[in-house]
Amino acid sequence: MMPTQSLRAAQTAVLLFIMLFSTSYSQKKETDLINPPAAKKIKKELTSHGHTRVDNYYWLNKREDPEVISYLEAENRYTSQKLEHTRGLQEALFEEMKGRIKQNDKSVPYRLRGFIYYTRFEEGKEYPLYCRRALHEGAPEVIMLDVNQLSEGYSYYQLGGVQISPDNSIAAYGVDTLSRRIYNIKFKNLKTGEHYTHEIPNTTGSVAWADDNKTVYYTVKDSTLRPYRIYRHRLGEDASKDVLMYEESDPTFNSWVYRAASGKFIIIASASTMSNEYRILPVDLPDGGFKVFEPRQRGHEYSIASVGNKFYIITNLEAKNFRLMETSADKTEKQNWKEKVAHRSDVFLEGMTPFDDYLVLEERKNGLIGIRVMNLKENKEHYINFGEETYTAWSSTNPEPQSDLFRYGYSSLTTPSSVYDYNMKTGEKTLLKQDEVPGGFSSENYHAERIYAKAKDGKAIPVSLVYRKGTKKDGSAPLLLYGYGSYGISTDPYFNAARLSLLDRGFIYAIAHIRGGQELGREWYEDGKLLKKINTFTDFIACGEYLIQEKYTSKGKMFASGGSAGGLLMGAVLNMAPELFHGVIAAVPFVDVVTTMLDASIPLTTGEYDEWGNPEVKEYYDYMLSYSPYDNVEKKAYPNLLVITGLHDSQVQYWEPVKWVAKLRDMKTDNNLLLLDTDMEAGHSGTSGRFKRFRKTALEYAFLIELAGVK
Repeated sequence: MMPTQSLRAAQTAVLLFIMLFSTSYSQKKETDLINPPAAKKIKKELTSHGHTRVDNYYWLNKREDPEVISYLEAENRYTSQKLEHTRGLQEALFEEMKGRIKQNDKSVPYRLRGFIYYTRFEEGKEYPLYCRRALHEGAPEVIMLDVNQLSEGYSYYQLGGVQISPDNSIAAYGVDTLSRRIYNIKFKNLKTGEHYTHEIPNTTGSVAWADDNKTVYYTVKDSTLRPYRIYRHRLGEDASKDVLMYEESDPTFNSWVYRAASGKFIIIASASTMSNEYRILPVDLPDGGFKVFEPRQRGHEYSIASVGNKFYIITNLEAKNFRLMETSADKTEKQNWKEKVAHRSDVFLEGMTPFDDYLVLEERKNGLIGIRVMNLKENKEHYINFGEETYTAWSSTNPEPQSDLFRYGYSSLTTPSSVYDYNMKTGEKTLLKQDEVPGGFSSENYHAERIYAKAKDGKAIPVSLVYRKGTKKDGSAPLLLYGYGSYGISTDPYFNAARLSLLDRGFIYAIAHIRGGQELGREWYEDGKLLKKINTFTDFIACGEYLIQEKYTSKGKMFASGGSAGGLLMGAVLNMAPELFHGVIAAVPFVDVVTTMLDASIPLTTGEYDEWGNPEVKEYYDYMLSYSPYDNVEKKAYPNLLVITGLHDSQVQYWEPVKWVAKLRDMKTDNNLLLLDTDMEAGHSGTSGRFKRFRKTALEYAFLIELAGVK
């Protein structure tokens, strides 16, 4: 036996060894947590107009390369590790958001050709059931499509474009199982329950039925995912025999086909950023040829809607904010158009819903939608009164032009999405449904308002805000500022039940209605595109600075988010004013602007020259280069950043945000978080299903709440 003293010495030595080994292992694991993946550099020179850019991460644009996949998975593991301590918070947030969804829910039914149609959800199910019921009393419910059954075995499943044949017997619908927005069109016999075996591949997902109930028209995409060909298909025949009806040869135009709401025409639409063209065919002439409504002319934008024996046209012809015209269905050329509503410099004409005896217009003034009801028989008109300071409203499903009822949707930052029937004859308003928010929600607990920030050039920029009543305006509240500002898309203030998880934790939520959108009319859009694009970014910065100045928040409490083109906004703002924000979320961000716009093989590129400019022209190349987030990353401090992307994104290719993160990792001089989360199974719109999508929202909110120091 060993003497007691020697035994203790030996035990101490072993214990020290174990402690040292454990410490070394612990340090190794901690190092694994701290050190993010480092993407290798492979120099790639890109030269245009005599100017050379070096892209060290160009190699990451190979989706099938195992090394690329390995790198993305390593980034995902790193993000998961860095946010591991928020796992409980993420789960709590997810359950909160899920708990605000009514499990057994149903859409407002609408009438069409002797049936009422609706969708409904069952408790715990991710996907809807598409249903209908005959109008006669006691008629049973018929489940046309149970998407829960159809989606079995798929990690992603998106159903869209459900269209019923004119005789009510067949449903056509599109299915995307990859999240690339490429749909196979399928058919189901609603009388027998039979799913037809033949399918139509590589489409946009919807069809237009002719009146013979066996002919459909559909749109096919090219290799860049541009919808460009319209085919005619006969039920029961192989799709390889389908007849090409139209091909859009101009790569800056997209084309699609639909059945007019009046049910009288099949319409082929072609559109670029600055021009439109339509072709029409009566629905009872499936073997006929399409007639051009009004030939395209660069700079002429117009849209059409048929009712009775006439067409209404919204056009920018000698009208920057658009005006309304009308013409007979047999004389569609513009020389036959007659003015119905004149152009107004302070009102942007956005949409129309024609009825036999009424015409409903959606107009935007001072950033808000107004719904104008015109009684054509009595030559009277009025606006629907909504009674809130900041809101959004829209035309809903109105398939019966002979009706006196106009169905519209309404929402605000404090009002859940609501559906109304409005009697255009009596002015009576009937609430059909307001989305139920379980869990004790009351709109009385929240306050919404609209303020105006001053842009760099003096323009007044609307900002919509919502917060829980009692939130102090002393700079202590964390604030999330959202922005988009591209394509003339207006960011309207709508209700989001998931957002309550931020508001109830003391956050203020703000929307910056910046230039590049169309909130304040056509000029607002044109001042934020092409060679004026930088206005979008400086407007957003001005909104952030104003919110701090007015003590809605403070620098250490200011956060920002944006997705897609709004992700470009985030990237540009981070380069221009990184000190303004404590944390930023950039979802599917369009950040490698110059490289993408120089590559005509990438989806969307050619169709967006009129939005961003064509970098083959040096003036546009130089201007894009001045703000492109990826090209302007510098050796400096950046705020905390969470970047979200999808491997199968068809709109913004995954490699843009991935390369951006890799370059930021290499160049930033701070120790702030830089996290990349890639959904390996989804695309631009994220995960399918009504619950699963909140996992990502919970991740984003946990990131914000943790940085804000909210307990």
